[in-house]
Amino acid sequence: MSDLTAPAASAPAALTPAASAIELVVLDMAGTTVRDDGVVERAFARANERTGVAARMPWEEALAYVRDTMGRSKLDVFTHLSGGDTELAARAADAFEIAYAEIAAEDGVEAIPGAAELISTLRDSGLKVALTTGFAPKTRDAILAALGWEELVDVALSPVDAGRGRPAPDLVLTALLRTGATAVENVAVFGDTVSDVASGRRAGAGLVGAVLTGAHDRATLEGAGADLILDDITGLREVLLPQAAQAR
Repeated sequence: MSDLTAPAASAPAALTPAASAIELVVLDMAGTTVRDDGVVERAFARANERTGVAARMPWEEALAYVRDTMGRSKLDVFTHLSGGDTELAARAADAFEIAYAEIAAEDGVEAIPGAAELISTLRDSGLKVALTTGFAPKTRDAILAALGWEELVDVALSPVDAGRGRPAPDLVLTALLRTGATAVENVAVFGDTVSDVASGRRAGAGLVGAVLTGAHDRATLEGAGADLILDDITGLREVLLPQAAQAR
C-alpha cells in the first residue's frame, strides 16, 4: 500500500507524487457514481427467478457470492452461479439486463450526489474521465441516457469493450488507450468494490482508491489494497484538482 493511505472521511491535504501526475480518472458506475440502493441485487434475484441460474445452491449462498463479486462482469458471475453452464449463464445475463431496466423504470436512476459536477470539474481541469462497469453496453447506455450523461465523460466501457471484466486490468488499460493517457502510472482508479481495487492494482494504476457509497465496507476495501478511501466520490475534488491547477 502506498503513502496515499488516508482515513475514509478525508482526502490528503497535500499533493503526493502519484496524485500530481494523474491524467486519467477511471470511475466505476453503480455504487460509485450512480446510486445502487440494492438495484443490482434485486435484478439478480429477478434473473434467478426467471431462469433458475442459481438453483444448484441455497439462495443465501448465491446472494453472498453476488455481493462479494460486485463490480465484476455479470456474465462471469452468472457463469459461476450456473456451475459453468454458459448457455444458462447467457440467458440469466439477458434476464438480468431486462430486470435492471424494469427496476430502473419503476424507481428511476439517480446519480451519487455531486458526482456529475465532480466529473465536469475534473474534465474542465484538463483531466480525462472514463466510466467503467460490469453491465452490458445496453444497460450502461440506458443508465447514461436516464441521467443525461451521454456527453459527460470521455469514454464509458463495459467488459465486452475491453476483453475481460474486473478484476482483470482490461477495462483500465482500454480506458488508457481510448483516451491517450501517456502511462498507467498516470491513471487513477476509483470504485466501491474489491474488484475495482484489484483491477486498478493489476493494471498498475498510479492511484487506486475506493468509496464507501457502494457494496463493500472500509475494512474490506482496505484489505483489498486501496491507497485511499473516501466517504464518496466528491472527495476526489480535494485529491486531484490541486494537481490539475498546478499542471496548468
